[in-house]
Amino acid sequence: EVQLVESGGNMVQPGGSLRLSCVASGFTFSNYDMTWVRQAPGKEPEWVAKINSNGGRIVYRDFVKGRFTISRDNAKNTLYLQMSSLKPEDTALYHCAREEDLNRYGLGDEHAYWGQGTQVTVSS
Repeated sequence: EVQLVESGGNMVQPGGSLRLSCVASGFTFSNYDMTWVRQAPGKEPEWVAKINSNGGRIVYRDFVKGRFTISRDNAKNTLYLQMSSLKPEDTALYHCAREEDLNRYGLGDEHAYWGQGTQVTVSS
């Protein structure tokens, strides 16, 4: 069974940093492009950063460029999101997802997500 277990979320002050992790199991992680998606209360989910299967191609949304870094360790079946210079508007539930599932079901469909997500709250 596919599992994606996100962790690392916390409450931090503006300007702070966090590192999110996503441990994958139940499938061959190194074969899949991966994406971090976030959803703030009352808002539509939005993708934040994408990385291809070998880590050679990375794409960021403009609103996180220069602040967030996506990476992966295929030997550890783990996806990361290093977040710095956090802003209150970064507050959201963060999910990792397989790009294939997002393409199949869409960002707003629960079937695209195999984990519970990890909460990031940026507040003074």
